[in-house]
Amino acid sequence: MASLGQIIFYGMIVLIVLFATLIILLLALAFSDNSSEVTSTNSLPIANLGEDVILSCYLNVKIELAQLREVSVTWEKKDLKGLVYRYQEGAPDLVDQNSQFKGRTQVFPEAVGTGNASLLLRDVRSSDVGEYTCRISSSEGAGTVNIKLRTAAFTAPKFKFSKGILSAEANRWFPKPNVTWSDLDGNVLKGSTSFTQNSAGIYRVVSTLQPVNMSDTYICRIENELVIAVSKATVTDTQVFGRTYFTFNAASSMLASIYLSTVAIVLYIYYFT
Repeated sequence: MASLGQIIFYGMIVLIVLFATLIILLLALAFSDNSSEVTSTNSLPIANLGEDVILSCYLNVKIELAQLREVSVTWEKKDLKGLVYRYQEGAPDLVDQNSQFKGRTQVFPEAVGTGNASLLLRDVRSSDVGEYTCRISSSEGAGTVNIKLRTAAFTAPKFKFSKGILSAEANRWFPKPNVTWSDLDGNVLKGSTSFTQNSAGIYRVVSTLQPVNMSDTYICRIENELVIAVSKATVTDTQVFGRTYFTFNAASSMLASIYLSTVAIVLYIYYFT
């Protein structure tokens, strides 16, 4: 039979799960307007620095072709003077566009008729981080949605095998990542990793593993708080076959801190009461 302390402890674990779920729902509401007919397929995107990203924004009604000139699409960024982008009366209206975004943004006029007001942002910079608002107005409906853009630098590693040493080199990572090696059974292996930072603050990652068995497959995991790259590398006599997939952290850092604080409180209650 469980003791009173165990009952309290497991009860608090259940409360943690419920509390975390509630916070996730509140965060989702914070970045969207449920009363609006405008939505986003990704309200917490992560863009790769130097590459292009699409900030998604959709009006949940179809706009007739004859009404396209009545559609107004405005993109704004919190705490930014001027606009990110505006499309109205069937054409871009960039008179009030902030210089930070000149020549780097566009919507897709041919898609506006389907309610797609997504914004293409080219050559992403660290200064692009922040909260964006997409506002659509038409005779068929209107509304806004908020999107929080985060930026990182990440590349798949390139593998080499020489003199019994397997190396993985990734040229662009930010924030600074951690690197772990393991075998297919999940056993952590001891590797050696070095970092070189350039003038832009981007890290070059070089990690090595030895000894390595021919024909075996090894897993190299490069990760920071935003991006995780998991690579499987199989060593042969002539080359290394590597494949990588990326996953992105959609959870808010605020959620993580609240969750950890809650866990700390529960553990304190369990051990000191």
